[in-house]
Amino acid sequence: MAEGRPTAPLLAQIAASIRRERERAGLSLSELAKRAGIAKSTLSQLESGSGNPSVETLWALAVALGVPFSRLVDPPRPRVRVIRAGEGPAVHSEKAGYIATLLASCPPGARRDIYRIEARPGEPRLSDPHVPGTTEHLVLSTGRALAGPTTEPVELAPGDYIAYPGDIPHIFQALEPDTTAVIVSEHI
Repeated sequence: MAEGRPTAPLLAQIAASIRRERERAGLSLSELAKRAGIAKSTLSQLESGSGNPSVETLWALAVALGVPFSRLVDPPRPRVRVIRAGEGPAVHSEKAGYIATLLASCPPGARRDIYRIEARPGEPRLSDPHVPGTTEHLVLSTGRALAGPTTEPVELAPGDYIAYPGDIPHIFQALEPDTTAVIVSEHI
């Protein structure tokens, strides 16, 4: 940034975000400017990408629009996201035939991660306790598995759901080839 002026790509992002959020709220330029306490000409310049928005102006606009400040400066995430089977960041177990693929990480303000699990019979995946207050939700997709606390695992068939404390030692063990599941790890 030169002289405190945002870069051209950031100005374009801010302009598009303000316009998108104003239209989503169903507000005219005049009404949003009035609610934010800024001049209509200033808002018009910002939406055209020719203005030089201050943090204070962007905060005022965010409050007037009822959206987080980040929504005006952070590129929007796609509304629909698809991760095909076999795609996505996969992490392999060193000790078990177990692959965890991160499907969705925890966005700001939320406290959950979603994983697709692929497992083979053999050594179980033994997990140490996660942070206090963690709960794991598991839906078995294919195959059969033992899952849950290591002291009381439950045998699951396709379509079965189990929720268990993730902040105690727990297990996932495939009982059939091509066992798959989806795990949601919820953090308090």
